[in-house]
Amino acid sequence: MSREKQKTLKGMQDILPADITLWQKIEAAARSIFHSYGFQEIRTPILEATGVFTRSIGENTDIVEKEMYTFTDKGDRSVSMRPEGTASVVRSYAEHSLQGLPSPLKLFYMGPMFRYERPQSGRLRQFHQIGVEAFGDTGPRIDAEVIAMLSRLLNEIGLEEISFQLNSIGCPDCRPGYRDALLSFFGTRKDELCEDCRRRYDSNPLRILDCKSKTCIELRRGAPMISDHLCGSCMGHFRELRSMLDILGVRYGINHEMVRGLDYYTKTIFEVTSTNLGAQNAVAAGGRYDRLVEEFGGPQTPAIGFAIGMERIIELLKKSGTCSTPSPRLFIAVMGRSAEMSGLRIAEELRKKGQWVELGDASASIKSQMRKADRLSSEYVIVIGDEEISSGDVRWKRLSDSAQGNIRIDKIAGIIETQ
Repeated sequence: MSREKQKTLKGMQDILPADITLWQKIEAAARSIFHSYGFQEIRTPILEATGVFTRSIGENTDIVEKEMYTFTDKGDRSVSMRPEGTASVVRSYAEHSLQGLPSPLKLFYMGPMFRYERPQSGRLRQFHQIGVEAFGDTGPRIDAEVIAMLSRLLNEIGLEEISFQLNSIGCPDCRPGYRDALLSFFGTRKDELCEDCRRRYDSNPLRILDCKSKTCIELRRGAPMISDHLCGSCMGHFRELRSMLDILGVRYGINHEMVRGLDYYTKTIFEVTSTNLGAQNAVAAGGRYDRLVEEFGGPQTPAIGFAIGMERIIELLKKSGTCSTPSPRLFIAVMGRSAEMSGLRIAEELRKKGQWVELGDASASIKSQMRKADRLSSEYVIVIGDEEISSGDVRWKRLSDSAQGNIRIDKIAGIIETQ
């Protein structure tokens, strides 16, 4: 009786060896660049008390209302799988009193997030983010450094045709006036809004500006702009930020209609989009959140951060055609037991030096072993048999251009490392 194959759940995916090198390349670039700006890694649990997210993200957001994986555990506690990284990092910051460390405290994280959404290109139910959070600095300079760091990372990994967009959504001092202006503008249109936005009208009208419904996009044309309602402090902060980004050579545009889908943002917000992703075109987004640490019982602490969507970046890099499949540095084809033992010793010597070496099977023909070397796209091939062991010389071949030559068997490591 045949057994049914088990498959991944809808919206989940395996990351196979053919792709993992690209993931590792991005992660390595992020670690290196973040380190140069003084960011240190933090790792938080995937599972948190549900209150961590309802308190920070907002109970009236789509994430909390529709998308979180929430359930009651065996201790009768409501727990949720993290839908984003900031809330967990802020919870950790407040819980462990990290404000006692030198300020600004700069942290970064990498890992999976979970949202129950309709799966589509660039959007999965388990997805991965790289994010940063910087705590303890109120000024625009940290905003500029964080945005410049993101720009540097995206350039380093080879992303092209991307656009940085900035906006300021004000603070608790200037936001109420803008909220009133939106209520007045949408008041005569309320009945035409989508069901979600009719609810948002009373709870958080700013989020109507973030709705992806075609009807709501049309209805918000001509809506008041937050830039006309910023207080002097927010206007000054945004002006200085733009000046610093100009000094740092970061290219950006101002998008007065941009808001963030999470309730905790204040002042600076930003987003990076690509023209090569279709409807889900954001590859990174972030902003400032100066009151969130207080919501978790910590002291008043300004903060700013961003998150990068790994799956979308991977998709873009694949479309660019710049990705390459990893391959062995050397394939050792062997003839006979003695040759296999000699090849095993050479392979181990090179592996200790970090080289990827594959050793052929002495029971297979040389022709078969060479075909395998070709399928693996090995850079070099050598053949070892009784004659080579006796003479101490082997012939090497570089498969990419068929260059070849002879070398002493005990010098193979040298040529492989230097060629």
